[in-house]
Amino acid sequence: MLENKSMVMEVAVLNVIPGRELAFEKDFKLAGKYISSIEGYGGHTLKKCLEKQNQYVLLVHWESLENHEIGYRQSEAYVEWKNLLHHYYDPFPTVEHYETVV
Repeated sequence: MLENKSMVMEVAVLNVIPGRELAFEKDFKLAGKYISSIEGYGGHTLKKCLEKQNQYVLLVHWESLENHEIGYRQSEAYVEWKNLLHHYYDPFPTVEHYETVV
């Protein structure tokens, strides 16, 4: 998928409790169906850090900030996502949003 200049990228560094990485990855695959069901969703990737085996970065493309902050975060799909994944994080991740400049 080519990134559209008007899209917003959600970036979250996810620190998973050591030893829980494989279970997290399995549940993350299941959780994908929830986030991808939201209007304005444009795709996501999960990348694993090579230097820190329990650290990941989540990149999600949204049409707008509102699609993520309101459409997704206030949905039943987000509740399901939280139930599958939030118990893996320590500390809880900070989520930030970026727009393309160049």
